[in-house]
Amino acid sequence: MFDNGDLLQGNPMGDYMASGGLDASGGIHAVYQAMNALGYDAGTLGNHEFNYGLEYLDKVLEGAAFPYTNANLYLDGENVPKGSHYLPPYLLLERTIEDEDGNSHPIKVGVIGLVTPQIMSWDKANLEGRLRAEDMVETTKTFVPKLKEEGADLIVLLAHCGYEDVAEAPMTENAVLHLSRIPGVDTILFGHAHKVFPSAAFEGKTGVDLERGSINGVPAVEAGYAGDHLGVVDLELVLGEEGWKVSDFHVEARPVFDASKAVSLVRTDAETAEAVREGHEGTLTYIRTAVGETTEPIDSFFALIQDSASVQIVNDAQRWYLKKELQGSPYADLPMLAAGAPFKTGGRYGPSYYTNIPAGPLAVKHIADLYNYPNTLCAVLLTGAELKEWLEWAAGLFLTIDPQGGNGQPLIDPDFPSFNFDIIDGVTYTINVTQPAKYSSSCELVNPQSERIGDLRYEGRLVEAEEKFVIATNNYRAFSTPIANPDGQRVVLDSPDENRQILTDYIRDSGVLTPRADGNWKIVGLPAGMKVELLSSPDAREAGMPAGVSFGGMAEGGFARFEIEWTAKESE
Repeated sequence: MFDNGDLLQGNPMGDYMASGGLDASGGIHAVYQAMNALGYDAGTLGNHEFNYGLEYLDKVLEGAAFPYTNANLYLDGENVPKGSHYLPPYLLLERTIEDEDGNSHPIKVGVIGLVTPQIMSWDKANLEGRLRAEDMVETTKTFVPKLKEEGADLIVLLAHCGYEDVAEAPMTENAVLHLSRIPGVDTILFGHAHKVFPSAAFEGKTGVDLERGSINGVPAVEAGYAGDHLGVVDLELVLGEEGWKVSDFHVEARPVFDASKAVSLVRTDAETAEAVREGHEGTLTYIRTAVGETTEPIDSFFALIQDSASVQIVNDAQRWYLKKELQGSPYADLPMLAAGAPFKTGGRYGPSYYTNIPAGPLAVKHIADLYNYPNTLCAVLLTGAELKEWLEWAAGLFLTIDPQGGNGQPLIDPDFPSFNFDIIDGVTYTINVTQPAKYSSSCELVNPQSERIGDLRYEGRLVEAEEKFVIATNNYRAFSTPIANPDGQRVVLDSPDENRQILTDYIRDSGVLTPRADGNWKIVGLPAGMKVELLSSPDAREAGMPAGVSFGGMAEGGFARFEIEWTAKESE
């Protein structure tokens, strides 16, 4: 039994443990209480393991009763011997298996851990000068022969990266396709993109055999997101003169949780539940702590088609913080904007993954609902022209709508993550979805002549190409998205404060909030009366639908289908 990373961050329990709950739990993280009870054999690190810093990670890993491996992370800094790994680059697990006749045999399973090297950008503040990441493919080519020399009968890759059908290049983020071509690898357990393999989502992809559950002939599995699947690889082994060989295999991504119905598909294990009871109860106490009050409900059901209070409140908090921090600085008199995205909008996470906060007390759990990543606030200095390109990239969320194509065209590109749909407050603008996207989700320029962003204004006047803006964002965007930091030198504020904590402080300072979106952006270009389609949560019907939106029936996966009809005014 192996784990492929991203254990420590991503839900309120992770935040509770990092903010004092670890000590309250006797120094052993609740997730390791569970995993130790389940008897894991080994694990590797995901990119989110580094979000709370190396000191915290080091402390937490001491609670794991199973070994960790990573081959492409090296210690960095003065007086560090060259080639020193942060963790053991590989493991050699010695086990005993029984054959069909009941005879026992020793077997050695080699395990290599890998993490996407982009962690050096995403967690630069935590890792720079302390760790160094190398390319995953070249690393694997180095250590597979070493494991063979040490007698490994089988080699398993724990690869914290996804599948992307791209040409091989150094430091590729989602390199599973290229890892599968390396001789000597017997199984790949991968994950990072929150997808399920094998599944129809990979139909027709290079090297993929969905019936076999393999990539370039190597059995592989990706087990979804947040424990919603268990990846199972069943190998049939034959012992010959040259040792064990894989003669056949069966791969399965076994569902554990039905996202469409929000129900578990497995029974509760009493021992595991008891192991995490203390952490669970501590988390509930933590998330119920009140920080303020809202007079209006806040939801993200339609945050992809119109300005939403769920993003507005985050951007208001970021601008509030930015203006305080830059007082007396050379940037104090420049226009200050804020970029935020609607994080919880269903998509690959299912129909229950939406912000839905009732009017009344705002607690810690609601802060995590509005901003569910432990990012820190950064600010970048951009020109008006660069600001427009940022918005052009964000507008890639929308599919291109054909004005003559009739009703029912889907509006949202399911492969464009909503956390990249940055809404920049402090300016007003329009998005013409009848024009093709100028950029891909990875910032690649795909339609140079296209313009979706129009009527970009600051304080009522058109934005000039050369004027300067300071834009609050997060460390992830500032250090890993080139369109927000074109030459890598635009960060003018690298704050140690988390965006979530800034939001909390803003709500506490305000006391009682009446959050309303200011409507600084809108979709244009569609003919009056035309209807396009949006998938959202069925709960959106009870929350109240905006003007022009009607329920169109249920869709696959438990989503509801909504029709958005454009009026003559909106079409201008």
